[in-house]
Formats: sequence, C-alpha cells, structure tokens
Amino acid sequence: MKNLTTAIYSKLSGSNLSTAIGSRMYKGRAPHEATYPYVVFFVVTNSPEKTFSEDYENTVLQFSIFSTASGTTEIENIYTYLKALYDECSLSITGATLVWMKRNYAAFITEEHTTTAGTIQVWAYHVEYSIKENLD
Repeated sequence: MKNLTTAIYSKLSGSNLSTAIGSRMYKGRAPHEATYPYVVFFVVTNSPEKTFSEDYENTVLQFSIFSTASGTTEIENIYTYLKALYDECSLSITGATLVWMKRNYAAFITEEHTTTAGTIQVWAYHVEYSIKENLD
C-alpha cells in the first residue's frame, strides 16, 4: 500500500490538480484546521487476487475534495483536474505494474465541517476509483 501511496503523490506533483489545491492532498484525514480547498484520499477496500501464475491487488480508493468557496466553480474545476490526472492513468508503482485505474463514481454534496470558529458549510466531491495492480 505504501508504494501505491507514493505513486499517487508522484502523479500529483506539478499537476493542475496540485496547483488548484495548493499541494494540499492528505492520506487518511486532513490536519485540524487545514486550509481549503484540499483533497483527502484513503483506501476503502483492498483484496488480493491470485491466478495460477500471477498475483494481483485490487484496491478501491476514494478521493474527497473539499471547498469553502461561495459558488461551485472552484470544486468543479478541482474535480475536472482530478479526473484528468487519475482517470485511466499510468502510475509507476514500485514492485507492481498498474493494470488499470478506473473511476467508479462521484458524488457531489454539501457537508458541515466543525472548525474552531464553529460549524461551516463546505462543498464536497467524493470520487471512488478501482485500482488493479499486477505484483511483480
């Protein structure tokens, strides 16, 4: 899993997505009082698959985008950059070969986040990907 995380961050580096979120992408959870906009990604599920001659890892990964902008333009642009970067992308994963990275779905909602200043409304996009790796 560590090698997949490294590949996700490597792909982000220098991209339009990185610029749009100020390089604020976090694994698992964002730090307390993180500056918006930002992205959090985490593993939803991970399962092995074995054939007679090959070993695979099947991972479901979720990216969650958060924005406090008054309108939806910022978060919609970030979502567009996320799709452009990760949909059917190639990743260099140490010890594995990427078979595919496919977007399963995206959900656009508003959420309440609690800050030291109180509760605020944020835009949220939750985007799920299926990743299949052939272990070398």
